[in-house]
Order: sequence, then structure tokens, then C-alpha cells
Amino acid sequence: MAHVALALALSAMIAAALPSPGLFLAIGLGIAAIGTGWLGYRRPGDPGFTRLAGAAAITVGVVGCLLGTLRVVLALAAIDHLERMLG
Repeated sequence: MAHVALALALSAMIAAALPSPGLFLAIGLGIAAIGTGWLGYRRPGDPGFTRLAGAAAITVGVVGCLLGTLRVVLALAAIDHLERMLG
């Protein structure tokens, strides 16, 4: 589970740098990384690396999700600015 969570988190970070559909993909992959990271972290019987990898996936997933959200907000602000400029 930890490897899947880390792969999702890394994919969210990469998707945040991609063109237009990447920002929505980053949000979705970030949420998926948070969920799978939580599943990997909350099992107390697992070894330390698995729990640490789950916590790392949560952190990187949150950052990827925030970067995707920031890109959406910036795009909406640019559209609003263009609308005010042309209208």
C-alpha cells in the first residue's frame, strides 16, 4: 500500500506541472494519495518504513493537491481579470 501511495503522490506532483488537464489530474491524484497514505499510516502493526512512507505520501499528496488547486485559482483569476478588462 505504501508504494502505491507514494506513486500516486509523485504522480500528483508531476501532474501539477503539466498543461491544462494536469491541474485537475493533480487534484484527483493528490486526494487519492492522501487516502491511500492514510490507509498505510493508520495500521499500527506494520513496520516503521510502511507507516513513514504512508505519512510521506500524505504530505506529498497534500502538496500536489494544493499546487493543482492553486493553478485552478490562478486560471479563474486570470479569466476574471480578462473579463473586467474587456467588459
